Amino acid sequence: MMNEIRVLLADDHPMVREGLRASLDGEDGIRIVGDVSNGQEALNLASEIKPDVVMMDISMPVMNGLEAAELFKQQQPDVRVLILSMHEDREYIMKMVQSGVSGYVLKDVAAEELVLAIQTVHKRGTYFSSGASSILFSQMGQQQEEAAVKISKREETVLKLIAEGLCNKDIARRLDLSVRTVEAHKQNIKKKLEITTSAGLIRYALDNGLVEG
Repeated sequence: MMNEIRVLLADDHPMVREGLRASLDGEDGIRIVGDVSNGQEALNLASEIKPDVVMMDISMPVMNGLEAAELFKQQQPDVRVLILSMHEDREYIMKMVQSGVSGYVLKDVAAEELVLAIQTVHKRGTYFSSGASSILFSQMGQQQEEAAVKISKREETVLKLIAEGLCNKDIARRLDLSVRTVEAHKQNIKKKLEITTSAGLIRYALDNGLVEG
């Protein structure tokens, strides 16, 4: 199928990989193209088979998920990295966000949510399961207030929608605005925050707790 999302799995537990393959490989539009046991193997195989999404754990031998995510960002930036982990520590999640991952999902989520996460990051969006979001954005009220001072409420709303992966057309439809107005808001936000890329805007929203869990 031309529109299949090609997914590579990386987890050091064979039973976890088998379970994920069984849950996801039958889903319409998703194909598991390989599975490996550590980050180094994920990098090596991804360079050969060119997956759209790499779903991987953090705690793995040889090379862990954090190290691998940073190298994917440098060496294979077109590959979207989605973390699937049991770690619920905010420091872990923040480190993964800073490494450039597209999403973080806790291992207790249902298969339906995994499918949604894969679809979202494949469309260049970001996805954090509700549990991960709650942990990530806890105790960030002060940072959120500081961010709100810099940009208007309307701009904050636009920024949140950008961080959720919506394109300009979808944001315009959601807010009942013209695409040109959304583009103007986006440029104003970039100027005020001194950020030049959409990826930078998403990172800012995540770092400042502007994305709702």
